[in-house]
Amino acid sequence: MSVDFYTTGMIEDSKLTFAVICASFNNQWIFVRHRDRDTWEIPGGHREYGETIIETAKRELFEETGALQFDLDIISDCSIEIYGGTRYGRLFYAEVQKIGKLPPLEIDQIEYFTEIPDHLTYPHTHPYLYRKVLLRGTRL
Repeated sequence: MSVDFYTTGMIEDSKLTFAVICASFNNQWIFVRHRDRDTWEIPGGHREYGETIIETAKRELFEETGALQFDLDIISDCSIEIYGGTRYGRLFYAEVQKIGKLPPLEIDQIEYFTEIPDHLTYPHTHPYLYRKVLLRGTRL
């Protein structure tokens, strides 16, 4: 499994199938726990038919954290090689100002951390995504 980063727009828009959003709230990183797992994840998900990739990021951030007000910045395009195939997406950073009630979907819990937590669902990819956001100069 590998993660590669590209200049935003270098990957054809139609190939971007997911959005990942490293998000902060009150000077802490937001991580989520899926109801079927006991590990932590960076918010994100798959692009739905007819959505722009920015709409995907906004929808996923709300659905997975309850974020109501936030500033969203594009970090880069990326690819993840998994199971012999390559998937392309876009990495975002969100500074959340207001969080509401967590929608009753697949996320069971959100938690706040000052550093990337142990027990990640995707330990082979999430540290690279998190590090890319930090390298951009994003600070808590």
